Amino acid sequence: MAIARLRRLIAGMTELVEVRGNSEAAALAPAHALLAELVAQDDWLPAAFAASGSDGYRQYLLYGDPLERFSLVSFVWGPGQRTPVHDHLIWGLVGMLRGEEEATPYTRAPDGTLLAGAPARLSPGMVAAVSPAHGDIHRVGNALPDRASISIHLYGGNIGTIRRHAFDPVNGAARDFVSGYSAAVVPNLWA
Repeated sequence: MAIARLRRLIAGMTELVEVRGNSEAAALAPAHALLAELVAQDDWLPAAFAASGSDGYRQYLLYGDPLERFSLVSFVWGPGQRTPVHDHLIWGLVGMLRGEEEATPYTRAPDGTLLAGAPARLSPGMVAAVSPAHGDIHRVGNALPDRASISIHLYGGNIGTIRRHAFDPVNGAARDFVSGYSAAVVPNLWA
């Protein structure tokens, strides 16, 4: 396993936020390049952070910056698993590592209801952005009916601790939630 790939992204992101800050304008484009480099190879993710569950998708923290300027998370989707419609309230990047993922964007109509956009599909090596400036509300899930899919998410904050919103897709009603993480451990970056 080439855990050094993960270390390179973390070192690059740490340097980036030290020099430029973690605002969307400062970080999104260079962070996109770092994540694209990471998901271009599928030989670095420890097996413990690639395990799916039968009761829903898994969200494993791979690294959380101690100052909460960014976080890196593996999302593991079993067949048919998906998120509720939700927002992020910070910038984020989704890099596809294994399988395929489908994301349906939503916009809020003036009356508060949600309007679904055309679904987009991510394949291995592809990277997409989510943010208040790029479209912050979506539903994401595994596009494959017969096997797990894994995406790697890089956020401009600690996504597992941010109070966000899940939305009823019919009437747009919002409820608060904090996603948390599926495990209490992170990978050993020096393994």
